[in-house]
Amino acid sequence: MASGDVWPNSQQRLEQRVIAGAGLDVYENEPRVRPLLLKLENVVLAPHIASASVDTRRKMSMMAAENAVAGMEGRRPPNLLNPEAWEKSKLAADERG
Repeated sequence: MASGDVWPNSQQRLEQRVIAGAGLDVYENEPRVRPLLLKLENVVLAPHIASASVDTRRKMSMMAAENAVAGMEGRRPPNLLNPEAWEKSKLAADERG
């Protein structure tokens, strides 16, 4: 299930049990949870901790380090989310010579 603009429709369907149930760990206005979610028996709520395992955190740390090293070496970071900023920084560096 997604959040945001689909919630009103999903809420109604959960209440009517058109959707049998939902397990949620991400909330629209974290850390606040919609009061109705706390009342629905067919909804299970969990804290947003999906990445809280040693293996996942290790992988996240390695990914961050690999991205930092790539950037420091002038290479495009492998997990770059905003390529426009990278291109602007490369152009600025080229202009500085």
